[in-house]
Amino acid sequence: MTQRSAPEQIWWSVDELVEAALPDLPTSKRAVNLRAEEWRRIPGGVRRKAGRGGGWEYHWSVLPLSAQRVLLAHREPEPQKMGSDEAWIAFDRLPQRIKDAAAERLACLRAVEALHEAGCTHVAAVSGAADRFNVSERTIYNWLALVEGVAPEDRAAFLAPRHRWTKRKKTAAVDPEFFALVKDDFLRPEQPTFTSCYDRAVRIAKAERLPVAPIHQLRRLYKAEVSKPVEIFHRKGQEALRRFFPHQQRDKTALAPMECVQGDFHRFDVFVNWPGEAEPVRPQGVFFSDVHSGKLLVQRLSTTANSHTVQLAIGDMIERYGIPQSALLDNGREFAAKVITGGAKTRFRFKVRDDDIPGLLPLLGVDVHWATPYSGQSKPIERAFRDLCDRVAKHPEFSGAYTGNKPDAKPENYRSRAIDLDVFKAVLAQEVIEHNERPGRRSEVAFGRSFNAVFEEGYKTSPIRRATDEQCRLWLLSAEGLRGNSKNGEIRLHDNRYWSEWMYRIAGQKIVARFDPDALHEGIHIYDLEGSYLGDAACLDKGGFLNVEDARTVARERGNYKKAIREEAKAAQKYKAADLAARLRDATPAPEDDRPEAEIVRMVPPHPRAPKPERAADANREDADRITGHVTRLAERQRARSAEPEGPEVRFARALEFEARLAKGDPITTAQADWLADYQLSSEYSGHARTRRLFGQSND
Repeated sequence: MTQRSAPEQIWWSVDELVEAALPDLPTSKRAVNLRAEEWRRIPGGVRRKAGRGGGWEYHWSVLPLSAQRVLLAHREPEPQKMGSDEAWIAFDRLPQRIKDAAAERLACLRAVEALHEAGCTHVAAVSGAADRFNVSERTIYNWLALVEGVAPEDRAAFLAPRHRWTKRKKTAAVDPEFFALVKDDFLRPEQPTFTSCYDRAVRIAKAERLPVAPIHQLRRLYKAEVSKPVEIFHRKGQEALRRFFPHQQRDKTALAPMECVQGDFHRFDVFVNWPGEAEPVRPQGVFFSDVHSGKLLVQRLSTTANSHTVQLAIGDMIERYGIPQSALLDNGREFAAKVITGGAKTRFRFKVRDDDIPGLLPLLGVDVHWATPYSGQSKPIERAFRDLCDRVAKHPEFSGAYTGNKPDAKPENYRSRAIDLDVFKAVLAQEVIEHNERPGRRSEVAFGRSFNAVFEEGYKTSPIRRATDEQCRLWLLSAEGLRGNSKNGEIRLHDNRYWSEWMYRIAGQKIVARFDPDALHEGIHIYDLEGSYLGDAACLDKGGFLNVEDARTVARERGNYKKAIREEAKAAQKYKAADLAARLRDATPAPEDDRPEAEIVRMVPPHPRAPKPERAADANREDADRITGHVTRLAERQRARSAEPEGPEVRFARALEFEARLAKGDPITTAQADWLADYQLSSEYSGHARTRRLFGQSND
């Protein structure tokens, strides 16, 4: 329903109505007053008259319909008034002192209404309020005019001083082309100064005869036209714009110890003599900390950031403190490796496949979360690394071995010495203990206590999951996808052979082998792809070529194995073949000769071209000679082929052929299967396979 427009004059007094002589209205003052008694019963149709004399005024909508038509016919265009929403928006932008002034004006008008309700006339009410608030009566009448027709709840917004209602806009007479020259020059990644951009634009403007505006007008117009985020995007790039957006501050008070842990690598700025390395190295350390308390739980050192060190550190943490509920990990390859997070559906790196080897954390039921790449705020452990940079790398024990935290910040005694690994480990362990025990922490959960105190307080009352003996095999050993030998299930790993009597059941199957890389000769543990434990396999050591004792040992083990299998075979066979044959004869009746007898028999003479017996023998001899010659030529061709050098491409092509035949279900020989299993474990095969995945099949 649309609201009709109002006439020029909305409120009418009795005298004004008599003077206007509107249709269907009395012409005497007394008669209009009698008619007005009905209007006073209409809500919103009457109000106190503002100004001297007082009295009542009546809204034009209460007048007869014919009178309303006359008023609308003589209506002049009414100036646009500010709505209540617009007034409150403008009021909200005003300073507090202007808002306080509007509140005082509203209090004065409420005092006028209170005096009206007490029985005072309009003039007396305005006079009394003027004396009380120390303002003139004319001022109060002006305030009443400001809120004329305004709802009581919106009057405060309309009573604000008029000169602050709208912000004056001083439009500078700046040529758009000249402004574009300055603006576009300023919004460049080189980040020139505004003054230099203005000077260059002035030179162009003089040559092209463009109007030149003062620099202060250009600055003011630039601030009005270009926002700060747009300036950051053009001058500093997307990364600066990302940092400009307020970072998320995450609450740790709702967590408990071991509810969430975080892990990351840190490279120390210290030269260390690492065993087996020709030159001093800067060690890498993987650290895991508790998110709730900030306590550093475990650390492991290595020369590079790798998944093996991460796995060992996770094992140390679980053995000491239990299995965490979730883990916040860095996005590096060492954490996203399949042995750590294989099977997780949100890994940032590598592809997620259905036959992926389940990693350590998914097998233990740990929810994996990934930190945002290149975002230090996403990893609270970075704060602990800053302490380690100061208290470990700059330790007095490492004087002369400190490298500096930047290439241009090398100390004067740079690389004058290197620290032994044992010394570095001892200092690091002591500083980690000091880091956890240092009081005065100011986090939202520490309140001046140490990380150890916060962790121990919550650890006593938190449910902790402990690992079983079966789960201990998951982190102490590494995992690698292998395939059992198609003949007996034997596993080859790192130039070692592993086999046990039960492994015939995994012949030709893809399995997961978990082993200790530092103790390969102690055997391996074998799992299926679903993570179920199948059994262990002993390492088959190589014996000396002329070592009789090794040969006797192998022969004795083989004899014991054969004897055990014979006993098992006897126990598995209840009936012998003779028994089965006898029972079968008893159960089978003798066959009856049901052939019909021929009444007419005719002899078939030999074919005239049929070879004589002597010639048939000669033909058989010729066929035998021809087959013998073919076999001889084939053997010679195979010997010539084996004499030729076989290159890597030929071997890889042969492996692809065997794999294709296996994929189609075509059989291959046992020798071919053994060769394929050995070749798939070689670096030559993995290199050719990686090249094929990256660049596709060559057309050569």
